[in-house]
Amino acid sequence: MFNFSSKEELTEWIAREVVGTSEAMEIMNCSRQNLHYFVQSGKLVPIKDTGRERLFYRTDVLERREAASIYNRKSKADKPGE
Repeated sequence: MFNFSSKEELTEWIAREVVGTSEAMEIMNCSRQNLHYFVQSGKLVPIKDTGRERLFYRTDVLERREAASIYNRKSKADKPGE
């Protein structure tokens, strides 16, 4: 799947493609409780969960953010006057 030629290359990839809980909350502009809900409902799957910290693929977080923004736009469209 992935092939890295050095430890440094792997480290760079992880720094670029993997985010922790705080960064995921920042990207999604959501609270820790909302992030927990997304994980519990299977809408966002961590690649590692240590109990204190979760790690996610950046692309998964960005996709979840986009899905949430589409849902929010539809919800607002259903409520006239807002």
